[in-house]
Amino acid sequence: MTTETAPLTGKALLQKVKELSDLPRRERAKRCGYYTVTKNNQTRVNLTDFYDALLAARGIPLSPEKQKDGRGREPTNRVSVHKNYQIVIGATYTQQMGLKSGDQFEIKLGYKHIHLIQIDSDKDDSDDDDDNGKDKD
Repeated sequence: MTTETAPLTGKALLQKVKELSDLPRRERAKRCGYYTVTKNNQTRVNLTDFYDALLAARGIPLSPEKQKDGRGREPTNRVSVHKNYQIVIGATYTQQMGLKSGDQFEIKLGYKHIHLIQIDSDKDDSDDDDDNGKDKD
């Protein structure tokens, strides 16, 4: 199999995906260069490479051995409630999401879970409240 075009990466990939947001995902991946053409002239879209490239472009590391918080500990998917009743989410996660000091979140409580919803000052949040604060999970 041969690749017809060099696939987009980084900011160019993110921009193109945004431009093509009205297209189905396979078509978006194809137009961003994530496809191959077989000897029989069939086009095969490579969604895995496309999604991996999107994650990399957003700054989310793909290999777990690189995810350390600087103190020799690796991030886990578990946290504990501290003695002062606070829960701390490590810097590794906030960095992966590209969060900055001062970013704000809305807290929605569900049954045995907490949703943190980032407040985007550029977006009108009125369409997010269709469920009147009730959790559908």
